[in-house]
Amino acid sequence: MEERERRPETPAEENGAVGVFLVLGRQLKLLRERAGLSQREFGDLVGYGPDQISSVERGVRTPRPEFLQRADEILGTEGLFRAVIPQVEEAMTKARTRHPEWYRGYAELEAKAVSLHDYSTMGVLGLLQTEGYSRAVFTQRHPPLDEETIEKRVADRLSRQQIFEQWPPPEFSFVMEQAVLERPIGGPGVHKEQLRQLLRIGRMRNVQLQVMPTVRSEHPCLDNSFTLLTPKGKEQVGYLESHGYPRLITDREEVRTLAARYGIIRAQALNPHESLDLIEKMLEER
Repeated sequence: MEERERRPETPAEENGAVGVFLVLGRQLKLLRERAGLSQREFGDLVGYGPDQISSVERGVRTPRPEFLQRADEILGTEGLFRAVIPQVEEAMTKARTRHPEWYRGYAELEAKAVSLHDYSTMGVLGLLQTEGYSRAVFTQRHPPLDEETIEKRVADRLSRQQIFEQWPPPEFSFVMEQAVLERPIGGPGVHKEQLRQLLRIGRMRNVQLQVMPTVRSEHPCLDNSFTLLTPKGKEQVGYLESHGYPRLITDREEVRTLAARYGIIRAQALNPHESLDLIEKMLEER
């Protein structure tokens, strides 16, 4: 059966402002190009990755007020982007979670998290993926997804990354198996961009990114990936997913077990500085 789904609209669609963000994105692209800046160069100046700039320019990502203020300064637009900040804030206030039905409960908790810790074994966590990597993941899925669903899934996944722009920022830690970094999902170009994205996120002050070396002879968790998150004002929960079947763990003893296991994983992994050095070396060799 063809896999299609109903989902909530994007923030812009939901409050009728889709035209605003499409026009805003086109104006941003025009002015960026007129300034002679590539998406990567402009992204470096505003603290965004090139995929994030691309998403804003295509109207599928709601730009944060701080981004619009910085864009005004860099591009010398004399308040053009600041003028739409009220509409942006309204869209962000009214936005609902934009994900498949089975995933929405976790996505709502993730959006409110004050801390998030993840251990990945097979692929880069969706929260860390570039647009190219994400599209390759959904394109390669079997049974195949139709093109409309792929584009929706990619846009929804990228929308989650706005959690990195919140203030005060949540605390993040990520541990991934070395094999995850070595698997060139999407081909050489996509792979290199994904490694650059990991370096960019891993250098954030509120993020600790670690790699579990393949050469380790001991390992506390050969079962599956998992996530631990703490929503604001609530107790820590765990999340597991296998073949599209999710499990949100709220039992205190089960969560405690996962947290203890995660602590051992972090202790056995390379420290954050060693991990970023390894990723840089891998990028140089590509």
